[in-house]
Amino acid sequence: MQYDVKTPMEYLAKIDKDWRKDKLVEVRKMIKKHGPELTEGIYCKMLSYTYEDNVIFCLNAQMAYVSLYVGNVDKVENARKQLNEFNIGKGCIRIKKSIDLQESNLENFIGNTIEVWRKGGETDC
Repeated sequence: MQYDVKTPMEYLAKIDKDWRKDKLVEVRKMIKKHGPELTEGIYCKMLSYTYEDNVIFCLNAQMAYVSLYVGNVDKVENARKQLNEFNIGKGCIRIKKSIDLQESNLENFIGNTIEVWRKGGETDC
């Protein structure tokens, strides 16, 4: 789903207060914990986490899941193995209602992605 908003706070106020918002807020906290230098904003009508002109993550509530966009998950070592409980596309990690984020490896993946970026590696498409 796309939300016509200008700020992250507007985005958070606009999404429905259901399990998707809970998951999105939890992933948002993980990103902020591991990437405090990233700027939260809006890009393509989604939450985005950037550094200067580089988009590292986007986060969006869809109808049936929450999407975490990374560019290309395969540029992070062992990403598919770490994220085996998720439905994954080339750059999209789909977080469904049944996923317990605290029991998953998503936070490790987010931390690893940020480390790749900090070391000058690319995670984009």
